[in-house]
Amino acid sequence: MNRPKIIDELRPFFEPKAVAIIGATNKKGKVGNVIFENFKKNKEQGIFKGSIYPVNPRLDEIEGYKVYKGVKELPEDTDLAVIAIPAPFVPKTMKEIAEKGIKSVVIITGGFGELGEEGKKMEEEILQIAKEGGIRIIGPNCVGVYVPDTGVNTVFLPDEKMDRPKSGSIAFITQSGAFAAAMLDWAAGADIGIGKMVSYGNKLDVDDADLMDYFIYDESIKVVTLYIEGVKEGRKFIEAAKRITKVKPVIALKSGKTEYGAKAASSHTGSLAGADIIYDAVFKQTGILRAEDFEHMFDVAKAFARCKLPKGNRIGIITDGGGAGVMASDAVAKFGLRMAELSEETIKYLKEHFPPHAVAGNPTDVVGDTDAQRYKYAIEAFVNDPNVDAIVIIVLFQVPLLKEEEIIEILAEYAKKSEKPIVAVAMGGKKTEYYAKMLENKGVPVYPTPERGVRAMAGLVQYAKYLEKLNEE
Repeated sequence: MNRPKIIDELRPFFEPKAVAIIGATNKKGKVGNVIFENFKKNKEQGIFKGSIYPVNPRLDEIEGYKVYKGVKELPEDTDLAVIAIPAPFVPKTMKEIAEKGIKSVVIITGGFGELGEEGKKMEEEILQIAKEGGIRIIGPNCVGVYVPDTGVNTVFLPDEKMDRPKSGSIAFITQSGAFAAAMLDWAAGADIGIGKMVSYGNKLDVDDADLMDYFIYDESIKVVTLYIEGVKEGRKFIEAAKRITKVKPVIALKSGKTEYGAKAASSHTGSLAGADIIYDAVFKQTGILRAEDFEHMFDVAKAFARCKLPKGNRIGIITDGGGAGVMASDAVAKFGLRMAELSEETIKYLKEHFPPHAVAGNPTDVVGDTDAQRYKYAIEAFVNDPNVDAIVIIVLFQVPLLKEEEIIEILAEYAKKSEKPIVAVAMGGKKTEYYAKMLENKGVPVYPTPERGVRAMAGLVQYAKYLEKLNEE
């Protein structure tokens, strides 16, 4: 298979040999200083392997790094430029970048198309220079790129104000820079790994379609999440979406659903939001899963990052609390799934291994005096039952006889060896969160409510159905 051009075009954004930070400064808290510090820190920790070239006509050195007076002086190995200077100076700088032969540029600066006609003119000039020079641009008006594995980090919010997440197999593409920062901070707190984050702002050049095409071939990424306000080139988006969803799931959170939201989107990133009903149809047609909100998007992404795909929509529920089982059953109906009808062999096996007061059925209730072994019997039975396609296991860690480490080991073992996807639900406070994190570290996605656990499973089912339909066609 011929290597697609997009891989070579976009790779320097994620794995540059050398980065030039135009507008780097020694003034703490300034955008150019935070970006420089990000790269410097990652270089010192051995994560960023490339060279760092600060550019500022007024300085000779920053913290031991030689500062270049202008783009013309930069060493020849520079393959990524990050621009953090005021908007009016960007077109001239882009001309110098084109002359220098640098092919990848992140324009962090705002003050362009989102502010009206004058800004749009500057954008047109910049785009013309880029096209003539074969340059790819992310931005303007964005926070750029974050890649924990290679140390690329153009997010200009300082460490003391925003945590960065660990590496993982989820890619996050967003139009909104503030949303990107909040999401990264939240993902770090929720212990969710992000492989690559791209905030493209006004998407003058590189857009969602380009990034989807790139992520098809990125083996470190298992699932792509999108936050979009509007799409400029509908046909290009649809074609790219069809290509990637054959290979990897894509989950989109589309804002600007309402008249008020659409109006806000146009003043935010200059997006034309378009009728929401059209986006719904496009997502269905291309196999993109639509998220209701931020939480939903990452709940489903987490399931894709850690679970196998189900063969059908028949859900088995195991719980040690009857009420939680009822809530999960309601969620199964709400999200268009089916409760599995357990085989006679499964019911017989459960009754043989359960005390009389435990409930052998679907949901199976191992009840509040359960130990880990009783859970193991239930899980074993559900895994072997051909009528069950996917399993939601609710563990109330508060019950007295349940040894936490033991049940965590059992769940992790079955999630790994079973062909069926398994998600866990753990409801409670700080102590529960501690055990939930232990379970997640062993590769099992855990949700704080039955509804969120079942909703994540519904995402897996929906995508599996889409792939099945493609295969039939």
